[in-house]
Amino acid sequence: MRNRFGNLLWARINTGILPYLLILAHIGLGSALVYSAPRSNLAFLVLISSLFSLYILEADRRFKLIAGAVLALLIIPVIGVRNIFYLEVIFQISVFAALALGLNIVVGFAGLLDLGYVAFYAVGAYLWAFFGSQQYFVLPFAPGTQPSDLPFLLPGDAFYLFLFLAIIVAAITGILLGSPVLRLRGDYLAIVTLGFGEVIRVLANNLDKPLNITNGPQGITPIQRPTMPDWAVDGFNTLFGPAIGHRVETADMYNVLFYVLALAVILIIILVTRHLDDSKIGRAWTAIREDETAAIAMGIPLVRMKLAAFAVGASFAGVMGVLLAASRTFISPESFSFMQSIGVLAMVILGGSGSIAGVILGAAVVTLLNLQVLQGVSLYLSELRQSDAVIPLINFAWKDLSNQLDPAKYQRLLFGLILILMMIFRPAGLIPARRRMRTLAAEPPEAE
Repeated sequence: MRNRFGNLLWARINTGILPYLLILAHIGLGSALVYSAPRSNLAFLVLISSLFSLYILEADRRFKLIAGAVLALLIIPVIGVRNIFYLEVIFQISVFAALALGLNIVVGFAGLLDLGYVAFYAVGAYLWAFFGSQQYFVLPFAPGTQPSDLPFLLPGDAFYLFLFLAIIVAAITGILLGSPVLRLRGDYLAIVTLGFGEVIRVLANNLDKPLNITNGPQGITPIQRPTMPDWAVDGFNTLFGPAIGHRVETADMYNVLFYVLALAVILIIILVTRHLDDSKIGRAWTAIREDETAAIAMGIPLVRMKLAAFAVGASFAGVMGVLLAASRTFISPESFSFMQSIGVLAMVILGGSGSIAGVILGAAVVTLLNLQVLQGVSLYLSELRQSDAVIPLINFAWKDLSNQLDPAKYQRLLFGLILILMMIFRPAGLIPARRRMRTLAAEPPEAE
């Protein structure tokens, strides 16, 4: 009865002009809140959640595209320049969404458990970090020379070329990893890929001698950014200056540039993923995921299809690695730890393995939980500890609260609890893949 009432209510909401009004109201409310209170985390969450309304409400596709373009290309850059932290959050959501989409190819489409996926991310990052910095092979021929004493190997604008090179190099790395190990299955494959991820991290941590290639645990810096043309800064100020209220300098424009680049990469990845999902390759991956023996009997080239999954997933991570290195101008081995791989895997499972929209939502939820919710709660508790506030009823002073109860220290615990609850109440994820929903619907109920 409750499900029937919910379905009727949802049908009423998605009738006529109402979904259009709800989408516009959500975007307008979020924009007004963020513009009036540019440092409010709650206002930012209201605005960013309007993307979810665009997805779930039933409206004309052209209307959704126009509304999404206005939100992404007009509203977010304006509010992002007023508070750079917002653009940083959205950039990180884009980066992790791309990583989650790449891992979704391997785990969700092909059914291969990869615990070393972040290694491909590191390959892309170190590729540009090495060629786009002062860290190159001239060092062994100049004893005592420091990287800072040398000129940059390549100009900053070579960054755009390396976006494409990273796709190729990371894909080749994925093939090289997959060739010897893809005859393994299940836990054995997971252990080997975990080892591969750790090998890449350890190499980056120790390749500072005898040839100083990666600069070891100190990392590589400075890494070049592409040239920011004056016409881009002047044009942005001409268009958005009155709304922003001040002139945007070149340093802040880089945040907008990398946001736009990340957005463009995400859109391309989504198009590629959708095309692959509906292709013969996607159906072959599905067959392999469901039953490898049956897939072989149907004539599917098992190893070749698995290598294709690893190559495509790795290429997504590689291009985002280049973006990360250029935007941060610094990378170190600590950015590519095993826990990063687990975090991306958690995004895929939380959002819905095999679902494109689901893994993007999973990446957004986990990133916002890390950067907005947990940090916001931690800052609020810190303010309470410094005040004389008292918890009502129990008469407990906030200043006596232990620092060990800081929510930011329990991120992994919270992720674990969230995943456990998801497996209990929504085993297919926040937005399940259509094939997964049909499978669950076809499963007979358990006998009591």
